[in-house]
Amino acid sequence: MYRFLFTPRWIALHVVVLLVIPAFVFLGQWQFGRFEERSANSERVTANIEAAPVPLDRLAAVDRPAKEEDRFRRVTVAGTYDPAHALVVRRRPQEGRNGYYVLTPLVTAGGTAVLVNRGWVPAGATADTPPEVPAPPTGQVTVTGRLRPSETEESSGLRNVSGLPPGQVLLINADAIGDGLPYRLVGGYVELTEQQPAPATAPAPVPEPDVGAGGGLNLAYGVQWWLFIGIAVVGWGLLIRREVAERKAQETHETAAAAEAETANN
Repeated sequence: MYRFLFTPRWIALHVVVLLVIPAFVFLGQWQFGRFEERSANSERVTANIEAAPVPLDRLAAVDRPAKEEDRFRRVTVAGTYDPAHALVVRRRPQEGRNGYYVLTPLVTAGGTAVLVNRGWVPAGATADTPPEVPAPPTGQVTVTGRLRPSETEESSGLRNVSGLPPGQVLLINADAIGDGLPYRLVGGYVELTEQQPAPATAPAPVPEPDVGAGGGLNLAYGVQWWLFIGIAVVGWGLLIRREVAERKAQETHETAAAAEAETANN
Protein backbone atom coordinates (compact mmCIF):
# COMPACT_ATOMS: atom_id res chain seq x y z
CA MET A 1 0.00 0.00 0.00
CA TYR A 2 2.86 2.43 0.80
CA ARG A 3 5.13 1.56 -2.10
CA PHE A 4 3.91 4.71 -3.87
CA LEU A 5 6.05 6.71 -1.44
CA PHE A 6 9.10 5.57 -3.41
CA THR A 7 7.87 6.76 -6.80
CA PRO A 8 9.77 9.70 -8.38
CA ARG A 9 6.93 12.17 -7.74
CA TRP A 10 6.74 11.36 -4.04
CA ILE A 11 10.51 11.23 -3.62
CA ALA A 12 10.65 14.78 -5.03
CA LEU A 13 8.02 15.85 -2.46
CA HIS A 14 9.98 14.23 0.39
CA VAL A 15 13.13 16.07 -0.69
CA VAL A 16 11.29 19.42 -0.82
CA VAL A 17 9.82 18.94 2.67
CA LEU A 18 13.14 17.78 4.13
CA LEU A 19 14.83 20.86 2.68
CA VAL A 20 12.09 23.25 3.75
CA ILE A 21 12.07 22.17 7.42
CA PRO A 22 15.74 23.09 8.21
CA ALA A 23 15.36 26.27 6.16
CA PHE A 24 12.37 27.33 8.28
CA VAL A 25 14.28 26.38 11.46
CA PHE A 26 17.17 28.62 10.37
CA LEU A 27 14.89 31.53 9.46
CA GLY A 28 13.07 31.25 12.78
CA GLN A 29 16.32 31.20 14.74
CA TRP A 30 17.57 34.21 12.79
CA GLN A 31 14.40 36.18 13.59
CA PHE A 32 14.65 35.22 17.28
CA GLY A 33 18.27 36.41 17.26
CA ARG A 34 17.19 39.73 15.76
CA PHE A 35 14.47 39.98 18.42
CA GLU A 36 17.01 39.55 21.21
CA GLU A 37 19.40 42.01 19.59
CA ARG A 38 16.77 44.69 19.03
CA SER A 39 15.23 44.19 22.46
CA ALA A 40 18.63 44.63 24.09
CA ASN A 41 19.26 47.76 22.00
CA SER A 42 15.82 49.15 22.86
CA GLU A 43 16.41 48.59 26.57
CA ARG A 44 19.88 50.17 26.40
CA VAL A 45 18.66 53.25 24.52
CA THR A 46 15.72 53.68 26.89
CA ALA A 47 18.03 53.42 29.90
CA ASN A 48 20.45 55.96 28.38
CA ILE A 49 17.68 58.45 27.64
CA GLU A 50 16.22 58.15 31.13
CA ALA A 51 19.57 58.29 32.98
CA ALA A 52 20.64 61.50 34.68
CA PRO A 53 23.01 63.66 32.59
CA VAL A 54 26.74 63.23 33.17
CA PRO A 55 29.67 65.44 32.10
CA LEU A 56 30.65 64.78 28.50
CA ASP A 57 34.28 64.06 29.36
CA ARG A 58 33.21 61.02 31.38
CA LEU A 59 32.08 59.28 28.19
CA ALA A 60 33.99 60.84 25.30
CA ALA A 61 37.05 62.98 24.63
CA VAL A 62 39.36 63.98 21.80
CA ASP A 63 41.20 60.68 21.86
CA ARG A 64 38.28 58.66 23.25
CA PRO A 65 35.36 58.44 20.77
CA ALA A 66 31.83 57.93 22.00
CA LYS A 67 30.99 54.25 22.35
CA GLU A 68 28.00 52.56 20.81
CA GLU A 69 26.71 51.46 24.22
CA ASP A 70 26.59 55.13 25.28
CA ARG A 71 24.48 56.15 22.29
CA PHE A 72 21.74 58.63 23.35
CA ARG A 73 23.20 58.90 26.87
CA ARG A 74 22.46 62.37 28.20
CA VAL A 75 25.53 64.53 28.78
CA THR A 76 26.35 68.11 29.73
CA VAL A 77 29.14 70.33 28.42
CA ALA A 78 29.94 74.02 28.79
CA GLY A 79 31.65 76.27 26.28
CA THR A 80 31.29 78.95 23.64
CA TYR A 81 29.79 78.37 20.20
CA ASP A 82 31.98 78.98 17.16
CA PRO A 83 29.55 80.16 14.45
CA ALA A 84 32.44 80.81 12.03
CA HIS A 85 32.80 77.05 11.55
CA ALA A 86 29.12 76.12 11.70
CA LEU A 87 27.75 73.62 9.17
CA VAL A 88 24.41 72.33 8.01
CA VAL A 89 23.79 68.62 7.43
CA ARG A 90 21.87 67.74 4.27
CA ARG A 91 19.12 65.15 3.76
CA ARG A 92 17.65 65.29 7.24
CA PRO A 93 13.85 65.13 6.90
CA GLN A 94 11.71 65.78 9.96
CA GLU A 95 7.95 65.45 10.31
CA GLY A 96 7.67 64.73 6.60
CA ARG A 97 9.56 67.85 5.49
CA ASN A 98 12.98 68.15 3.87
CA GLY A 99 15.55 70.03 5.85
CA TYR A 100 18.94 70.29 7.49
CA TYR A 101 20.52 69.72 10.89
CA VAL A 102 22.40 72.72 12.27
CA LEU A 103 25.86 71.72 13.43
CA THR A 104 27.94 74.17 15.47
CA PRO A 105 31.20 73.50 17.33
CA LEU A 106 31.14 74.28 21.04
CA VAL A 107 34.63 75.24 22.22
CA THR A 108 35.35 74.34 25.84
CA ALA A 109 37.62 76.10 28.32
CA GLY A 110 40.28 73.46 27.67
CA GLY A 111 40.60 74.50 24.03
CA THR A 112 38.96 71.44 22.54
CA ALA A 113 35.47 71.38 21.04
CA VAL A 114 32.48 69.15 20.47
CA LEU A 115 30.05 69.27 17.57
CA VAL A 116 26.54 70.19 18.75
CA ASN A 117 23.52 69.37 16.63
CA ARG A 118 21.45 72.40 17.62
CA GLY A 119 18.34 71.16 15.81
CA TRP A 120 16.52 71.17 12.49
CA VAL A 121 15.65 73.87 9.96
CA PRO A 122 13.51 73.49 6.83
CA ALA A 123 15.07 73.46 3.37
CA GLY A 124 15.04 76.58 1.24
CA ALA A 125 12.74 77.24 -1.70
CA THR A 126 15.15 75.44 -4.06
CA ALA A 127 17.94 72.93 -3.67
CA ASP A 128 20.48 75.72 -4.12
CA THR A 129 18.85 78.10 -1.63
CA PRO A 130 20.69 78.02 1.70
CA PRO A 131 18.43 77.43 4.71
CA GLU A 132 17.69 80.15 7.23
CA VAL A 133 19.60 79.27 10.39
CA PRO A 134 19.04 81.02 13.75
CA ALA A 135 22.34 82.26 15.17
CA PRO A 136 23.68 80.45 18.25
CA PRO A 137 23.76 82.33 21.56
CA THR A 138 26.92 84.25 22.32
CA GLY A 139 29.05 83.86 25.41
CA GLN A 140 29.31 80.89 27.72
CA VAL A 141 26.51 78.31 27.47
CA THR A 142 25.83 74.97 29.10
CA VAL A 143 24.47 72.36 26.73
CA THR A 144 22.56 69.24 27.70
CA GLY A 145 21.97 66.67 25.00
CA ARG A 146 22.13 63.11 23.76
CA LEU A 147 25.61 61.75 23.01
CA ARG A 148 25.94 60.20 19.54
CA PRO A 149 28.89 58.38 17.94
CA SER A 150 30.20 59.85 14.70
CA GLU A 151 28.21 58.83 11.63
CA THR A 152 29.63 56.65 8.87
CA GLU A 153 28.13 55.47 5.59
CA GLU A 154 27.48 52.10 7.22
CA SER A 155 25.81 53.43 10.37
CA SER A 156 23.75 56.13 8.67
CA GLY A 157 22.83 54.43 5.41
CA LEU A 158 23.87 57.63 3.57
CA ARG A 159 26.45 57.66 0.82
CA ASN A 160 28.93 60.47 1.29
CA VAL A 161 29.68 62.56 -1.80
CA SER A 162 32.07 65.38 -2.61
CA GLY A 163 31.36 68.69 -4.25
CA LEU A 164 28.76 69.93 -1.78
CA PRO A 165 28.18 73.67 -1.36
CA PRO A 166 30.45 75.36 1.21
CA GLY A 167 29.29 74.85 4.79
CA GLN A 168 27.33 71.67 4.03
CA VAL A 169 28.04 68.03 4.86
CA LEU A 170 26.17 64.78 4.54
CA LEU A 171 27.58 62.94 7.55
CA ILE A 172 28.20 64.11 11.10
CA ASN A 173 31.69 62.66 11.38
CA ALA A 174 33.96 64.39 13.88
CA ASP A 175 37.17 63.04 12.33
CA ALA A 176 36.33 64.29 8.84
CA ILE A 177 34.93 67.64 9.98
CA GLY A 178 37.77 68.22 12.44
CA ASP A 179 40.40 68.19 9.67
CA GLY A 180 39.52 71.76 8.77
CA LEU A 181 39.16 73.23 12.26
CA PRO A 182 41.70 75.15 14.39
CA TYR A 183 41.01 72.93 17.42
CA ARG A 184 40.56 69.23 18.10
CA LEU A 185 37.11 67.70 18.27
CA VAL A 186 35.66 65.19 20.70
CA GLY A 187 34.97 61.86 18.97
CA GLY A 188 31.21 61.98 18.40
CA TYR A 189 28.66 64.75 18.76
CA VAL A 190 25.91 66.01 21.06
CA GLU A 191 22.25 66.23 20.00
CA LEU A 192 21.00 69.25 21.90
CA THR A 193 17.93 68.94 24.12
CA GLU A 194 18.33 72.09 26.23
CA GLN A 195 20.83 74.86 26.91
CA GLN A 196 21.37 77.62 29.41
CA PRO A 197 20.91 80.45 28.83
CA ALA A 198 18.09 79.64 26.39
CA PRO A 199 18.26 81.56 23.07
CA ALA A 200 15.41 83.75 21.82
CA THR A 201 15.19 81.76 18.60
CA ALA A 202 16.55 78.31 17.83
CA PRO A 203 16.24 75.48 15.32
CA ALA A 204 13.46 72.96 15.93
CA PRO A 205 14.61 70.29 18.40
CA VAL A 206 15.47 66.84 17.08
CA PRO A 207 12.79 64.39 18.33
CA GLU A 208 13.68 61.81 20.91
CA PRO A 209 14.57 58.51 19.25
CA ASP A 210 11.76 56.03 18.76
CA VAL A 211 12.91 52.82 20.43
CA GLY A 212 10.04 50.94 18.76
CA ALA A 213 8.64 47.65 19.97
CA GLY A 214 12.04 46.19 20.81
CA GLY A 215 11.97 43.64 18.01
CA GLY A 216 8.39 42.51 18.55
CA LEU A 217 7.90 42.01 14.83
CA ASN A 218 10.98 39.80 14.69
CA LEU A 219 9.53 37.64 17.47
CA ALA A 220 6.28 37.32 15.54
CA TYR A 221 8.13 36.42 12.35
CA GLY A 222 10.21 33.81 14.21
CA VAL A 223 7.06 32.16 15.59
CA GLN A 224 5.56 32.34 12.10
CA TRP A 225 8.48 30.53 10.50
CA TRP A 226 8.32 27.77 13.11
CA LEU A 227 4.58 27.46 12.60
CA PHE A 228 5.33 26.88 8.93
CA ILE A 229 7.37 23.84 9.99
CA GLY A 230 4.28 22.34 11.62
CA ILE A 231 2.18 23.23 8.59
CA ALA A 232 4.71 21.57 6.28
CA VAL A 233 4.88 18.39 8.38
CA VAL A 234 1.10 18.18 8.86
CA GLY A 235 0.49 18.89 5.19
CA TRP A 236 3.00 16.22 4.24
CA GLY A 237 1.23 13.70 6.46
CA LEU A 238 -2.22 14.68 5.14
CA LEU A 239 -1.11 14.22 1.54
CA ILE A 240 0.18 10.73 2.35
CA ARG A 241 -3.00 9.92 4.26
CA ARG A 242 -5.19 11.13 1.40
CA GLU A 243 -3.20 9.12 -1.13
CA VAL A 244 -3.55 5.99 0.99
CA ALA A 245 -7.30 6.58 1.39
CA GLU A 246 -7.72 7.07 -2.34
CA ARG A 247 -5.75 3.92 -3.11
CA LYS A 248 -7.79 1.93 -0.60
CA ALA A 249 -11.02 3.26 -2.09
CA GLN A 250 -9.79 2.39 -5.57
CA GLU A 251 -8.79 -1.06 -4.43
CA THR A 252 -12.19 -1.60 -2.77
CA HIS A 253 -13.96 -0.39 -5.91
CA GLU A 254 -11.91 -2.71 -8.11
CA THR A 255 -12.55 -5.65 -5.78
CA ALA A 256 -16.30 -4.95 -5.77
CA ALA A 257 -16.35 -4.58 -9.54
CA ALA A 258 -14.49 -7.86 -9.96
CA ALA A 259 -16.93 -9.60 -7.62
CA GLU A 260 -19.91 -8.24 -9.55
CA ALA A 261 -18.39 -9.35 -12.80
CA GLU A 262 -17.80 -12.83 -11.45
CA THR A 263 -21.36 -13.05 -10.13
CA ALA A 264 -22.73 -11.97 -13.49
CA ASN A 265 -20.69 -14.58 -15.31
CA ASN A 266 -21.98 -17.28 -13.04
